[in-house]
Amino acid sequence: MARLVVDPAFVVGALDRRLFGSFVEHMGRCVYTGIYEPGHATADPDGFRQDVLELVRELGVTTIRYPGGNFVSNYDWEDGVGPKEQRPRRLDLAWRAIEPNQFGTDEFVAWSRKAEVEPIWAVNLGTRGIKEAVELLEYCNLPAGMELPDRRVANGTAEPHDIRVWCLGNEMDGPWQIGHKTAEEYARLAEETANAMRRVDPGLELVACGSSNAGMATFGEWERVVLERTYDLVDHISLHAYYEPKNGDQASFLAASEEMDRFISSVVATADHVKALKRSDKEMSLSFDEWNVWYQQHFPGELGLDIREVGPLIEDTYTVDDAVVVGSLLITLLRHADRVKIACLAQLVNVIGPIRTEPDGRAWRQTIFHPFALTAKYAGPTVLRTAVTGGPDVDTAAFGRIPALWSTATYDESTGELSVFVVNRSETDKVDLEVPLAPGYRVVEHLALHDDDRAAVNTVDNPDRVVPRPVDDTGIVNGSCTATLPPASWHLIRLSPGGTP
Repeated sequence: MARLVVDPAFVVGALDRRLFGSFVEHMGRCVYTGIYEPGHATADPDGFRQDVLELVRELGVTTIRYPGGNFVSNYDWEDGVGPKEQRPRRLDLAWRAIEPNQFGTDEFVAWSRKAEVEPIWAVNLGTRGIKEAVELLEYCNLPAGMELPDRRVANGTAEPHDIRVWCLGNEMDGPWQIGHKTAEEYARLAEETANAMRRVDPGLELVACGSSNAGMATFGEWERVVLERTYDLVDHISLHAYYEPKNGDQASFLAASEEMDRFISSVVATADHVKALKRSDKEMSLSFDEWNVWYQQHFPGELGLDIREVGPLIEDTYTVDDAVVVGSLLITLLRHADRVKIACLAQLVNVIGPIRTEPDGRAWRQTIFHPFALTAKYAGPTVLRTAVTGGPDVDTAAFGRIPALWSTATYDESTGELSVFVVNRSETDKVDLEVPLAPGYRVVEHLALHDDDRAAVNTVDNPDRVVPRPVDDTGIVNGSCTATLPPASWHLIRLSPGGTP
């Protein structure tokens, strides 16, 4: 039997709720017929789909990054403000789609208020630069009495948007990016843009671009060069990563949390190296502002797309295994809560999203919706270290021999409640688990996401085919919570010192 030990005395760090962020890009149907569809049966007067808004609130996202993504590196923000009938139709070079610009800065801020999320804004450092970034900041954050904020007022928003977190470009290390730059080129531009933006609003939080993924040839060196230039001016360095099965290797895919864990540790080490070089007292935080399961093997690449009106793009349909992996990636982010302060599941709707919609039709939850929503709902304010002994190991081609169980826990001092999140990463073996408890604790709830058909999915006609279900045989034996974890399964176990569930 595996033994998972958790103790409120062993703290990873305080949980920043922005770890439960997401991402909206002008890509595919994320915006149009996703969050915005005038004429839909549920649309409000602003054209926002209320069925989607309800699901976004249920998902529990706290912050959303916008407007990209690759889209932002060729985006003129001025095209998306002002009277809609005067806005231009443009070719978006990132995804080779015709952007109608019917949804832009003011619409997204209005939508985010209704969704009860805080916006994170990315500026275009691909085809544009310092001046345009500062002008967008002035438009968004300054009070009336100057030309740009007066333009915002004329467009219908009297009070400043007061956006606090800004990303200095997107994936500027990637050759696919419009305006791709070397580390030295980007670092210099980010340094000067950050300096200028702080002249407008010194209290901003700024995110510098880190590597697009850990497989980039420049990974590590990119972070060092960028941080040596920007360390004193930015608050976070970004990470992006997407995961999928490769060559049918499902065992390694179920262990994708190992790859994310090592990625985070490497970036932390590089940031701390720069901290030491600078003799700085400042600790750099991480913004993992794009992450998800994405079957990139099915994507033809940007040049494989025809120029077209906005339509479906990378609308992956997620399985049980995909949901288990997403749950394990959330565990990984929590395990690094001392350094990861922002994270964004990419994307929110339709485009590799936890929420799917039909144009002029219904909206539903994908399988990956559930571990995210439950983690966001029940993760307490303090993340704890967990120790697992006696459990089985799993052999993987990508990561070698690893423990089958991957876990974290959170603690709420005000209630005493513990939330234990654990994944069985084995494809074949169930694991009997015990969690020793302090006297008086009881099991409030044990929810599990698994299925005998690990390829099962949710669809518009069967939207609840895969949902978390209560586990009835969980109990207290000799002072320990005991449960059996099936292969390829995600679990939430809530423990309380008493009271009503």
